[in-house]
Amino acid sequence: METIDVGGARRVPWNKGKLSGQKLPLKLREIWAIRIRLQHAGSTRDLAMVNLAIESKLRACDLTRLRVSDVCHASHVAARATVMQQKTQRLVRFEITEQTRASVKAWIKASALASDDYLFPSRIYGSPHMSTRRYARLVHRRIRSIALGDSTYGTNTMRRTKASMLYRRTKNLRAVQLLPRHSTLESTVRYLGIEVDDALEMAEQTDV
Repeated sequence: METIDVGGARRVPWNKGKLSGQKLPLKLREIWAIRIRLQHAGSTRDLAMVNLAIESKLRACDLTRLRVSDVCHASHVAARATVMQQKTQRLVRFEITEQTRASVKAWIKASALASDDYLFPSRIYGSPHMSTRRYARLVHRRIRSIALGDSTYGTNTMRRTKASMLYRRTKNLRAVQLLPRHSTLESTVRYLGIEVDDALEMAEQTDV
């Protein structure tokens, strides 16, 4: 990979030396390993963020820009939320389970966030919310904490985890397609990292 010459200064690409491509999803035991470590460490923010990232399946840019009002009704964390995706300009709806609601509520209370505040505010002056780069570092740190090689995991891991778990459980591609709101089955195939022929065969078997 070549360096980039910008205004006479040579800049090294951010992903130099890193593996690119589809990232692996987490398994259930790995999710729980991360959760237990965060609970023991008293890391209220990171626990809420990890839980919400997995359940919402949002891209990093959408997750970090969530406001409290996006997931809360008055003082209660909602069981369902709807947000506009920046990349596609489509509304996406997701469920928030009781466990995740509890962790989000604990974070909001601990940080005294108001309804109009960003759910994950930045700790850097002048930056209103956590950056995607900071979120990526958080994800990699939590991956390493359970002895997984973080070169094959990343923020896209959080997006893919719940859909991959549903696919492994049901083999129902049509159901999985609805989670990230893919417009085509082929998009879901790429998202899950499975073979197209196998996907089409499974889709035919699961159609009603």
